[in-house]
Amino acid sequence: MNMSSSRTLLGLVLGALVLTACQSGTRSREAAYIERPVEQIYNLASEELDKRDYTAAISLFNEVERQHPYSEWARRSTLMSAFAAYRSRRYDEAIETAQRYIGLHPGTDGAAYAYYLVAISHFEQIVDVGRDQGTTELAKASLEDVTRRFPESEYAKDARLKIDMVNDQLAGKEMEVGRWYLRRDQHLAAINRFRTVVTDYQTTSHAPEALHRLVESYLSVGLQGEAQAAGAVLGYNYPETDWYRDTYRLLTRQGLNPDAEPPREGWLSRIF
Repeated sequence: MNMSSSRTLLGLVLGALVLTACQSGTRSREAAYIERPVEQIYNLASEELDKRDYTAAISLFNEVERQHPYSEWARRSTLMSAFAAYRSRRYDEAIETAQRYIGLHPGTDGAAYAYYLVAISHFEQIVDVGRDQGTTELAKASLEDVTRRFPESEYAKDARLKIDMVNDQLAGKEMEVGRWYLRRDQHLAAINRFRTVVTDYQTTSHAPEALHRLVESYLSVGLQGEAQAAGAVLGYNYPETDWYRDTYRLLTRQGLNPDAEPPREGWLSRIF
């Protein structure tokens, strides 16, 4: 056999060996999922989750669902996949997976947690008050869904705390817009924003300033009675705040009595 023929034969042999190895590797990878028991795949997924390899964990949890779609293991895996997506900050994926769980298993023990995952995934995407608050509204609706559906659950307790934070965020947005109108002397538009804070978010940290801004706005348009009523409510509820001290100076300069008795009933209607 000449040298050229030897090289040709060697190339064919090596090529055959490489092809065989590739085929063997492919079969091994396929068998890694097909041949292992479902419990083993689930446990491997849990191990990856513990190691914070969320991508690998999601892939393995999804494999459990693919192989055993109607099993208890699949149900658990759907929820764990949603949790892994949440932990990796893939919030849209977490919401989609949790909602899929709710659609498939609405009456199971895991449903409360699935609703909670949807809510906190929206909550984690809340942006500053200078931007659109559509996500904040979604977070509030989802959190309220948790408290309404599962009022005695541990998730409802946390959801109530987060609702307070969401309300403060929404009130802050109303205040930002109201101040913008006030700076441009659009007093009626500003009044509408500050009213919203007083009526819808009166337990938030923004309520004292909203009342003060109402006093400013009412005085600017000549509604002294409404200004005095708003100031009286501010003084009654938040007497030690800087906002009331500023209001006190404004009202006294107008010859109004900041210490007037606040309306005991229907006080909101008095300042609207």
